[in-house]
Amino acid sequence: MSLELFVSALVLGLFGAAHCIGMCGGIGAALNVAISSEQRLKRIGTIVSYNFGRLFSYSLIGGLAASLGAFAMPSLLRIIAGVLLILMGLYLADISHVLKKIEKLGSLLWRHIQPLSSALLPVKNPAQALLLGMLWGWLPCGLVYSALAMALVQGSTMGGAAFMLFFGLGTLPAVVAGAIAADGLTRQLQKKGLRLLLGLLMALMGAWTIFGVFQHAGHANHSAHAGHSAHSEHTANAMSADDHSGHEQHMKTAPSGAESLTEESVQASPDQVSEPSQDHSHHHH
Repeated sequence: MSLELFVSALVLGLFGAAHCIGMCGGIGAALNVAISSEQRLKRIGTIVSYNFGRLFSYSLIGGLAASLGAFAMPSLLRIIAGVLLILMGLYLADISHVLKKIEKLGSLLWRHIQPLSSALLPVKNPAQALLLGMLWGWLPCGLVYSALAMALVQGSTMGGAAFMLFFGLGTLPAVVAGAIAADGLTRQLQKKGLRLLLGLLMALMGAWTIFGVFQHAGHANHSAHAGHSAHSEHTANAMSADDHSGHEQHMKTAPSGAESLTEESVQASPDQVSEPSQDHSHHHH
């Protein structure tokens, strides 16, 4: 995966910060409250473990998605990813909530996972937090689905896993802020103006993704046309060279025929001259 894609995944996670606060901030705060403030190291370990488990699940889902995406048309998947990014941006900007309907599709799986996550609460140690994070990574989330659509087109299991890992890293600031009850940052992220800005930037990313598909298709068609033109020109040059070679060969053989004709004419002349002489002698007798 290129550096550009690593950055894109991180930025996507960062742009979704306002959404992450709403989706995961609550469970993060529950982790923080579950362990007393006197056990500072244990509290930090719990938060780290939870996020490690969440990122592990994101990477796992990304790898699976990329493996399945290898059997589909990359251009179509990129268009779908772009559309989802636009819908996510409009959702963040509070312009359209179409993506919430897509989120509901994931509830079919979450219905079976949620009881397992509930059984781990309240979290008492980092090991429980790790398992909770691994389960929470499957929470129905439009932002995660948008990133997964991008992971689909990475072309390899490792590429898809890496994309989702870096996306998860981009979500860390918001999720950790919610976990440590950073009310100031949380309030800033929930401001309407900032949500509108982040949402529009995410929608722009989606539009750029779709534009890239058509731009690549245009370049491919241009290259194919140029290749066809070059092939036609090469064929025409080859035919012209053959014609020129044939003409030169004809010019070389033509003088030999003329010389042969001249020699035959010269050889025939004495016989033609001698015949009238013989006739003349016979007439004299």
